[in-house]
Amino acid sequence: MVVLNMQPLAVGQVMKQSESILDIKDLTVSRSGKVVLNKVDLAVKKGEFIGLVGPNGSGKSTLLLAILGVLKAQQGTIDIYGHKPMSRNILGKIGWVSQAAAVMPKNVRITVRELIQLGTLNSRNMFLRRRSIHREKVDRAMEMVGLEGVGDHDIARLSGGQRQRAVIGRALASEAEFILLDEPLVGIDRNSRNSLLKLLDKLCHDENKTILMVSHDLAAIRQTAHRMIYLEESIRFDGPTQEFPDLTSLAGLRGIEPVHGHEHETNISNSIMIETDNAELSKKEEE
Repeated sequence: MVVLNMQPLAVGQVMKQSESILDIKDLTVSRSGKVVLNKVDLAVKKGEFIGLVGPNGSGKSTLLLAILGVLKAQQGTIDIYGHKPMSRNILGKIGWVSQAAAVMPKNVRITVRELIQLGTLNSRNMFLRRRSIHREKVDRAMEMVGLEGVGDHDIARLSGGQRQRAVIGRALASEAEFILLDEPLVGIDRNSRNSLLKLLDKLCHDENKTILMVSHDLAAIRQTAHRMIYLEESIRFDGPTQEFPDLTSLAGLRGIEPVHGHEHETNISNSIMIETDNAELSKKEEE
């Protein structure tokens, strides 16, 4: 497959001036004996908001786990801020929000402030007494995610969108500069989804955070992310959001050919969107 890497000159010039924080070269990762990622090359610049999309089993979550160092590469390299994943030199710079991060057991009693405060803990300070600087970090994180008015509320009382904000606030309390999110839009209503997307965009523009977000919600990603990556074992598209392929072209990238002739290509392409929407709905039902 040919990887499309199209960028307007203005965007390219800005990115050249930006600091590269993630460099992946020739990455191959296998799980249970099956190659999930194959020769992936990816560079992420500081301040980008990148949407990572692709069908189920395409390697999206695997890529995030490899970046975090949870999964090891069979081939290739990953450098984050010039260091290997899990290096002590990048401690606190990477924020991770998993799919299940906002799903709290009903018997767990923890306030919003207490949850966000967990982001300030690490191996160096977890046994030290709390300091005012930690309180300032928590207050700042709560302000950034718009939850300063519900700090003493039990996390179980919050809406799905508010819980997502809280777990993002936990990542921000660690002063993470690079935030990885795996399906943060699942299980939240339309208004909460729009509010969360605006928050993420604001974090990039106003706080100079860098975001790499996995999502099945193709429409939401196209309305929000600055750059989109289509991953299916390897990267099939990488470029500005406005140049993301239409559904017919996307079917071609996936190797799906029309079986009823040219006049039915649109129906074939629409099946991709249906697959994406069904995947999201199934996840909501599971919750």
